[in-house]
Amino acid sequence: MAYKVTTEGMDDLTQMLKDLGKAATGVASAGLYEGAGVMADSVSRAVHGIATSPFRYAKGWKRKPSPEEKALLESASKGVAKFKKNGLSVDTSVGLANSGYGQLGNKIVPIPKIANAINSGTSFMDRQPFFRKAVSQASSKAVSAIDQEIEKRIEKITNK
Repeated sequence: MAYKVTTEGMDDLTQMLKDLGKAATGVASAGLYEGAGVMADSVSRAVHGIATSPFRYAKGWKRKPSPEEKALLESASKGVAKFKKNGLSVDTSVGLANSGYGQLGNKIVPIPKIANAINSGTSFMDRQPFFRKAVSQASSKAVSAIDQEIEKRIEKITNK
């Protein structure tokens, strides 16, 4: 006994899947951008939480960052790096890596150098891992922002 099966909408489904495939990198980029923004905000908040003490040269003991060093980090741009797309994935970074230079006393210093010294500590400065704190506090929020943006974009494509 032979059965005959007919379907409707297969052309629409095929077109929708093609549209999703074409838009995948853009959707991933939009989601990553939202998540990176959440992470950059968290880094800014973490910088504001750095403990300071007035500058004194450390002799035999470690010091905290000076208020001037903290102010330099607060004024620095905390941004999202240019997206790297390789066809299958989209990648970026958030931080102070390309913040440039700033005036600290009578010296011009690289801002990433000050950030690394505060974050990791040095032989003369106590470490305050503000960046790790920012990442751990914002990771779940960033993932949630990425998911929401991706779902919104996919919903828009599938409901044409």
